Amino acid sequence: MHKVVSLILAGGRVDELSVLTLHRPKSAVFFGGMYRVIDFPLSNLMNSGIERVGILSQYRSTSLINHVGVGTSWDFAGRERGVSLLPPQQGSSHTDWYRGTADAVAQNREFLEEYPHEHVLILSGDHIYNMDYQELVRFHEENDADVTAAFVPVPAEGAGRFGLGDIEGDDSEPGGPLVDYVEKPSRPLYKWASMTIYLFKRSVLSEILRNFAPPTGTFEFGRDVLPALIPRFKVFGWRHRGYWAYSRTIDEYWRANMDFLDGDGKLGFEKWRLRTNLDDKRLRERSPAILTSESHVTDSRFTFGCHIAGTVERSILFPGVVVEAGAVVRDSILFPDAHVAAGAEVTKVIADEKVSIGPGARIGIGNDTRANSVHPDLLRSGITLIGKATRIPGTVAMGKNCIVPPFLDEEQFTESSYPAGVLVT
Repeated sequence: MHKVVSLILAGGRVDELSVLTLHRPKSAVFFGGMYRVIDFPLSNLMNSGIERVGILSQYRSTSLINHVGVGTSWDFAGRERGVSLLPPQQGSSHTDWYRGTADAVAQNREFLEEYPHEHVLILSGDHIYNMDYQELVRFHEENDADVTAAFVPVPAEGAGRFGLGDIEGDDSEPGGPLVDYVEKPSRPLYKWASMTIYLFKRSVLSEILRNFAPPTGTFEFGRDVLPALIPRFKVFGWRHRGYWAYSRTIDEYWRANMDFLDGDGKLGFEKWRLRTNLDDKRLRERSPAILTSESHVTDSRFTFGCHIAGTVERSILFPGVVVEAGAVVRDSILFPDAHVAAGAEVTKVIADEKVSIGPGARIGIGNDTRANSVHPDLLRSGITLIGKATRIPGTVAMGKNCIVPPFLDEEQFTESSYPAGVLVT
């Protein structure tokens, strides 16, 4: 679809994902056994025929850059198509870090000028969903909209975490004029939440970036731009009907991964034509997964290079994960090359890359569900987080809602037992 150029906002880090985003942006967090979160918008663009893409990166983007490469995994390499990584630019007196979503686009006007397509599609790089953007473009053009924003229905409980829109017309209709928009209200005014997907006429976006940018402070599409556009331009809301996960919190991220386990049976993930970079983490070079006569695996996903001799129940194992004989992994997400030694027990744990859990260790155990003492709003549902390359000795027992920082060696674990809700130091 040569009339549309797309920008993916992929550079941010969120504190709510704790140790998982200490060394990578949220868009580069692993997902579903062999993917990264950014694979979803990239695959959607590929399947929608939108072939010119700019990715706006900022926070510790090495893993993101290595994963995306030049876009060949999503068939973006070619004369009329391609992916460009767009880091923040050096300003006249200092580095101009992005001050918000709209500011990030404003700083990359040169990219948009190089590709003068009729429409500009702006996406978040950290949402999990399947969408044919051609349907959105058709709706946008049929209504001669200046800007169209995509929305999904959300329950009233927790709706205040989103930008909420009032879309004219019956909910059964594809969309309608956007009557009002409020960013993260204190009470749920409307039931349609913004997906951070905006389709602009190029001329309108150019005017906004030229005239709306504040001289100081942040510059966000949701909070600053969209409400100001409604009385002045033809702004429409488009209703998305499918699955959507906003994995901003640990609970949401864990739940989206568990949904992914259900595959065709629940959400039809297998039909999404999802792609990833098979050269990232040397996926294509790894041996097939190995299960032994002692292994017992139920309701789980595992992939290249895994070696499973123990028990794995309702869990997701990334490439290279080892579960030794006698070990038990339940309701957990283990990132690449994690190792669970013989006799260890792991329950509702998210372990980053190259984590090692020693023989006989027990992580995420007990009935005590007290929230994390340092981050009670972040971790209270029983999940325990283990940072990258940490080595937990086999003498350790650890409760729920704990956070273990990255790169800890065995000798740094001075206690044999850690109660629920602690930050290990």
